[in-house]
Amino acid sequence: MSGRKVTVSRKTAETEVELTLDLDGTGKFVTDTGIGFFDHMLSHIAKHGVFDLEVRAKGDLHVDQHHTVEDCGIALGDAFAEALGDKAGIVRAGSAYMPLDEALAFAAVDLSGRPYTVVDMRLLGKEVGGMKPDLLDHFLESFANTAKMNLHVKTLAGANDHHKAEACFKALARALDAACRIDPRRGGDVPSTKGTI
Repeated sequence: MSGRKVTVSRKTAETEVELTLDLDGTGKFVTDTGIGFFDHMLSHIAKHGVFDLEVRAKGDLHVDQHHTVEDCGIALGDAFAEALGDKAGIVRAGSAYMPLDEALAFAAVDLSGRPYTVVDMRLLGKEVGGMKPDLLDHFLESFANTAKMNLHVKTLAGANDHHKAEACFKALARALDAACRIDPRRGGDVPSTKGTI
């Protein structure tokens, strides 16, 4: 496949985001948002989804991390939506379990065109890697809404918040990889009885 590589830009009074995504990549990544732990999570989407991803963001971090995280989620959702186009020939849905030491996570996605997000990462601390845990939830909601996907992410076991978050993002990446793949049996058909997604 070719042609599933896109670059999107998002500029507001609060942030500037430049993002390039190649759905048929090799797992290469550059993540530079000014938020180290967030960069770490974004790198897992690329590496474990086998997408090439470059994210460069400048935001009003002196105010809060919220705007940067949210706008990166929106930009990533825009990129997936644009790269997938009419979604003809894709598998459409995917799911994955991912362990990390004591943590175990599950993620399921359906590139259905109907956004809905259920996130239960069970992050119990006041912060993880310098981020408020609710920002990871908000990133996933922003991403799923803009990409128009149904997304479920859940921690099934774990004690360490870093491990739980990382396992969740790795599971998400593997689920996205499965859903975005081209199914040669479809012959380019749209994977819906409606004929459109």
